[in-house]
Amino acid sequence: MENQRIRHALIIMVFGTFFGLLCSTLMNIALPTFMNVFHISEAQVQWVTNGYMLVNALMIPVSSFLIKRFPFKNLFIVFSGIFLIGTIAGAVAWNFNLIVIARMIQALGAGMMMPLVNVLAIRYAKPGKKGQIMGIIGLAFNCAPILGPAISGFLLHFFSWRYLFLLIIPFAVATLFLSFFFLPAISHNEHPQFNTLALILITAGLWSLLMGLSNVSNNPLISFNVAGYVLIGLLFLFSFFLNQRHSNKQLINFGIFTHKQFVLATIINMLITATMYGNAILIPLLVQIVLGKSTVVSAIAVLPGAILTGLLSTTSGHFYDIYPIKILVGAGLIIDILGTIGQAAIGARSSVIMITLFQTVRQFGLVTMLIPLQTQALSLLPNEIVPDAVATFNTLRQIAASFGTALIVAIVGIVNHLVHNPSSHLGIQAGFILCLCLLLTSLYLSTKLYHKISSQVKLENG
Repeated sequence: MENQRIRHALIIMVFGTFFGLLCSTLMNIALPTFMNVFHISEAQVQWVTNGYMLVNALMIPVSSFLIKRFPFKNLFIVFSGIFLIGTIAGAVAWNFNLIVIARMIQALGAGMMMPLVNVLAIRYAKPGKKGQIMGIIGLAFNCAPILGPAISGFLLHFFSWRYLFLLIIPFAVATLFLSFFFLPAISHNEHPQFNTLALILITAGLWSLLMGLSNVSNNPLISFNVAGYVLIGLLFLFSFFLNQRHSNKQLINFGIFTHKQFVLATIINMLITATMYGNAILIPLLVQIVLGKSTVVSAIAVLPGAILTGLLSTTSGHFYDIYPIKILVGAGLIIDILGTIGQAAIGARSSVIMITLFQTVRQFGLVTMLIPLQTQALSLLPNEIVPDAVATFNTLRQIAASFGTALIVAIVGIVNHLVHNPSSHLGIQAGFILCLCLLLTSLYLSTKLYHKISSQVKLENG
């Protein structure tokens, strides 16, 4: 009976989380549309996606405290409701600033749903089945962000941008209904204290850093809008680090960083995630601005890769229970690198067919390794620190998505500015080359992953 209750909870929560993650990239193909409708620049329009991911990232550290303090059912209902409010606000927004605010409210809700699913799965999955369970969750975590651009491309061809919000409303309502009536009440047994100062410090630090990176393409590097914001961000983050080291009310439990495989898998995941989300912006810019094609063509370019991701997500999770992690991640990275080389070398000057081919190759590589990496990071840890590890893993994943996107967009803007052509393929190629560099770094780091759990436990326990 208990297993059935947990299974029902996971199904409902994965359903809701899927649409929260879908929204993380649903606006990517709409960026050129927003630029035209509201007469804004690339640096401004990226806040539709970066603002979402940053608030998502800032919400996740709070999740560790909330999961320990409140029942799963109550948390999921409240934050599903917040997500619905943000979605409705976006649908009725009348200017660009309100769209960004609505996206941030959406992110507030979605940012809590993600760690709830992870913690529930890792805590209650049977030994030897964790990879399979995480593969099911991977349908939401890895398939939804890839499907976002494909869905929005078709919607924008026939309807206005408001339908990118209107589409989500019925599913958000369904999630809230199912949660209220069918989600089991899973109790909590801890009463931690919350560190408000730490949240303020990390919020200010990450926001300032992202502001600096977002301004790179439109401002000199040695200016307050770039170097000033980056310096302020680093100072706030250093203050956050000092606060956490000397506080008994930790927002992030730094003890998890003593587990080497968690750290290694998290870093590799961050690098890969940065390329995945950066690529989700590069493809629409390439197809719509450089090649001058429609949003439907943009959607078609990413659709085969999205379908492949959905089909293989559960399989890749199951592979973790069978094959060495080093083999899975290494193979996935090599495939991803080959696709990225194709994008960087000829994709930006080629046909839509070639762009689609290289993107599909990349997605095949990504889906091979993302779920095994996440399982490797979380499944080797003691149960009592899993909520902290989940919060940290997802926070860093979202930070990587947000900062990776900002950096890649900045590189595109800088190169296009240098060649005095905002529609040049050279900026897009530079973005692909940056992705390639991040993947090559990941490939080197993947050689240090361990497979045997017993050996790793011995290593980490000294």
